[in-house]
Amino acid sequence: MSTLDHLLLRQSGLVSRRQLTRLGLEPHDVRRLLRRRELVPLHPGIYLSHTGEPTWLQRAWGAVLALSPAALSHQSALEAAGVSARTDLIHVAIDRDRSPAPPSGIKVHRLAGFMDKVLWNASPPRVRVEEAVLDVAAGARDELAAIATLADAVRSRCTCASRMREALEGRSRVARRSLLHGVLADVQAGTCSVLEHWYLTRVERPHGLPTASRQLCESPRGTVYRDLVYLEFKTYVELDGRLFHESTLDRDRDLERDLDLAVDGRLSVRLGWGQVFRRPCSTAPKVGLVLRARGWQGHVRRCPSCADDGPR
Repeated sequence: MSTLDHLLLRQSGLVSRRQLTRLGLEPHDVRRLLRRRELVPLHPGIYLSHTGEPTWLQRAWGAVLALSPAALSHQSALEAAGVSARTDLIHVAIDRDRSPAPPSGIKVHRLAGFMDKVLWNASPPRVRVEEAVLDVAAGARDELAAIATLADAVRSRCTCASRMREALEGRSRVARRSLLHGVLADVQAGTCSVLEHWYLTRVERPHGLPTASRQLCESPRGTVYRDLVYLEFKTYVELDGRLFHESTLDRDRDLERDLDLAVDGRLSVRLGWGQVFRRPCSTAPKVGLVLRARGWQGHVRRCPSCADDGPR
């Protein structure tokens, strides 16, 4: 097998004009390969070793070679690491001091500390998973999508909360720093502190709900810490803030706790990230209706974020 064949095999069938020159090929050699259709242009100066439609991996290699030195970043780095589904747009990181014009279908991100944040031995080279996760989470469409990005990364076992927190601390500027830091701490410690905070500041307080007792310890059937308890109304709000809280044993334990409350004439309501982060203004009146049915005499009020959709 020739040196060119080895290079094509390593790069999923892609090669750059610069690499061909380094292998000793003259311009007329490259023209001959193109004329014979043994190489096909993908981007200016970047060639594919077949005439069919390029795969996602070949498009990724083509993007990295076209902007070399470069590496997959953001969503594309996560796709290459097997963390998320593939998208059409290829995201590529380059050094902050460069500003090349990218070919069509490629989005360029200029990255400080570029050389130290890349796994150069990956195929193709890509930004480290924890760095890519933070980039995607910081630029997510909303907070729930940012949280889902962190959860997916941890669930994939490609990285962990401690490494992502370390990467976050190494950044001087990042969008949603407080949220990302809090959620990563939440994941690492296995607590619901972030979700509890947002329930207080987005659901309970701005809508005039009564103040719940928090992290109440009970021990009639073993020690249990209840997230939120409206004692007067025998209503418990459990915040499912563990981002990968999906195992059969976890689910069984939660159902058993709910059943224990029902036996004692108490009600358990379970809320997750969607109700608290994405829909707090519709969650609050629903919680209010539950509490009013159990004796609360108050009324849910509107907050500045509530839509004008009539009285509650």
